Amino acid sequence: MKVNTHLTFNGNCREAFELYESLLGGLLTMTTFGESPAANHVPQEWKSRIVHATLSLEKSEIAGADVLPDDYKKPEGFYLLVESEDPSKPEILFTALSVGGKVVIPLQEMFGQCAMEV
Repeated sequence: MKVNTHLTFNGNCREAFELYESLLGGLLTMTTFGESPAANHVPQEWKSRIVHATLSLEKSEIAGADVLPDDYKKPEGFYLLVESEDPSKPEILFTALSVGGKVVIPLQEMFGQCAMEV
């Protein structure tokens, strides 16, 4: 069994996934509402928003989509755990993901691994 994470966005899915790709590497694919079977069922301004994005990494995937404003809720109660064999990667990721965010737990070694919450 494989379990992947699916994130929801309020119109900035493309921006987020392009950032994740630049930081994590992998293969990014995205489909807009305008390219999907839903094209005729969304307003013109939604045609460029993302109905499905997937960032395929070595051992996992992160998926996401823009959701309608009435369906969007700010994410709460979850963490993404990132492991890297490159010892410099956690600091690079932490610094990049902290920009514009609120650091709740600073980057630190925890249980033999680095932990961060941004």
